[in-house]
Amino acid sequence: MVTLIPDWLDAEHILTSFGPAAIWVAVAIVFVECGLLFPILPGDSLLFVAGILVAQDVATMPNIVTACLLLTIAAVAGNATGYAIGAKVGPALFDRPDSRIFKPEYLDKTHEFFEKYGAPAIILARFVPIVRTFITAVAGAGRMGFARFMALSAIGGVIWATGLTLMGYWLGNVDFIRNNVEAIAIVIVLISVVPFFVEGLRRRQRS
Repeated sequence: MVTLIPDWLDAEHILTSFGPAAIWVAVAIVFVECGLLFPILPGDSLLFVAGILVAQDVATMPNIVTACLLLTIAAVAGNATGYAIGAKVGPALFDRPDSRIFKPEYLDKTHEFFEKYGAPAIILARFVPIVRTFITAVAGAGRMGFARFMALSAIGGVIWATGLTLMGYWLGNVDFIRNNVEAIAIVIVLISVVPFFVEGLRRRQRS
């Protein structure tokens, strides 16, 4: 069968290729995407497909409570790691007055941004690929309070990781969903990048 996406981005292929280790592979991918500044991973579709496989009683997957708990912990732990990376490396990157990209005033503006819009930014960024990967490091570099960041990260982690996994679980036994897992995963990816296209159009209109 011809696949429309490469195996390393195919959530169903990933979760059905590792046997009993499948859930731990999913946990690792979620952690890396949320914390190690590697954005090209199938986070959204992976969570949704994990829920589908749990609903279908795939032997290698745990029960839904365990799956949601592990994936949510991975998401929040990943964010904490990304924050630490930003706090450690970010100031050095922005401590170059002659830099065209990492200007010190950008760091100050980031700090002001999080102070004003922190809650919706941290929570909503969970649902935007690439943004969810880097916003944690920017929060650390921007000196956002760690306790506040972790509280918002935990809320976003539950909504994102638990929410998408449960959505897959609840829809997993619907015939259309069960028979078109790859197509559904592609649709999820396309929906998740809509904000980028909207923002691009807005910038073109403003210019």
